[in-house]
Amino acid sequence: MLKSFRYLLLPVSWIYGSIIWLRNKLYDRNILRSSSFNFPVICVGNLAVGGTGKTPMTEYLIRLLKDRFKTATLSRGYKRKTTGFAIADDDTTALEIGDEPMQFHQKFKDITVAVGEERMVAIPQLLHQKPETEVIILDDAFQHRPVKAGLNIILTEHKNLYTRDFILPAGDLRDVRSSNKRADIIVVTKCDPGLSLSQKNAVIAEIDPTEGQSIYFTSIKYGTCFHLFSKETIEISADCGILLVCGIANPAPLKKFLTEHADSYDMLRYADHHIFHSNDLKEIRQQFEKINTEKKLVLTTEKDAVRLEKFRADLVDFPIYVIPIEHEFMFSEAENFNHSVLTFINGFKK
Repeated sequence: MLKSFRYLLLPVSWIYGSIIWLRNKLYDRNILRSSSFNFPVICVGNLAVGGTGKTPMTEYLIRLLKDRFKTATLSRGYKRKTTGFAIADDDTTALEIGDEPMQFHQKFKDITVAVGEERMVAIPQLLHQKPETEVIILDDAFQHRPVKAGLNIILTEHKNLYTRDFILPAGDLRDVRSSNKRADIIVVTKCDPGLSLSQKNAVIAEIDPTEGQSIYFTSIKYGTCFHLFSKETIEISADCGILLVCGIANPAPLKKFLTEHADSYDMLRYADHHIFHSNDLKEIRQQFEKINTEKKLVLTTEKDAVRLEKFRADLVDFPIYVIPIEHEFMFSEAENFNHSVLTFINGFKK
C-alpha cells in the first residue's frame, strides 16, 4: 500500500531528479567548481537516503588505516545542536557533534574526529589544527560536490540496489543513478552470506560498472553484545526475550538476526537519529516489564547507544546492551579492497 502511494509521487520525483541532474551537470562541466586536495581524501557515501552501512564502512576503513597513517574522519554532524567546525575532545557529547562522529570518537581514541557542514572549509581547518594528519575519511559526503575526493566509495544495499530504485519521494534515491559513474569503488552491502557466484555476477551485470570501477560484496557481521555502561558481554541465546530499541534507517537485518537467535523480541522503533527524551526512557521501561521471560534484556545499536548515554544515572544498572556491526567482505576479496585503498594513499608523495 505504501509503495503504491509512493508511485503516485513520481511526478515530484521527476522534478526533483531534474534539479539534481542539472546541478551535477554544472559541476561536471566546471560551471560550478569542485576543489580537490593534493592529499589523500576518501569519501564514503551512497545514492540513497540511508541504511546502506556507511558508518560500519567508515569504521572498517579506520581499522584498516589507523595503525598505518595518522587518520581523521570528517562528518557533517547530522542533527547535532551546534554549527561550524569542531574537533572532538574528552568533553564532547553526541549533541555537540552528532551520533555517528561520537561513535567514532568513543571507539577509536587514536584518530581525529571532526565535524563541519562545509567540507571545503573544514578540511583546511582540520589540517591546520592537526597538521600530522595523513588521510581524511569523509563520512557521507558523496553529494557534497564542492569537494572532489580522491577516492569515492559508494554503497548500495543488495535488496534495494540503486539500479531498481527511484528518486525521492517516490523512492529512496537522493541522487540520480548516473552519479554512480563518479565512484571508484561500489560495495554491495547486506548480502545474504549464502550469495552464490552466479547471483554475484548477475548483480555486477545489472550495475554495469564503468571501466576502472571495482565492485565488492559484503555481508553483515554482528559482534558480541556488551552492556552500555559496564561493558559486560552477553550472548544472544534461544532463551532470551529481547526489547529492541532502535532509531536507524533500516532495522530489517537486525530483526532477522533476532528472529534466528532469540526466543522472542519486541521492538520500539524511533526515527533515524532520534534524540531520546525522558518520555522515551519511561516507554522503554514499561515495554521491558511486559516481556514474560526469565532471561530478558534491552538491545540497541551503537548509533542509538551514544544518544542513550546521557541517561547513565537511570540505566547504569538496567540490562541494556549494545550490538556491534561490521562489514565482512565476501568471495575472499577483502585483500583486494584493502590493497586498492592503501595503493591510493601510498600514491601521494610524502
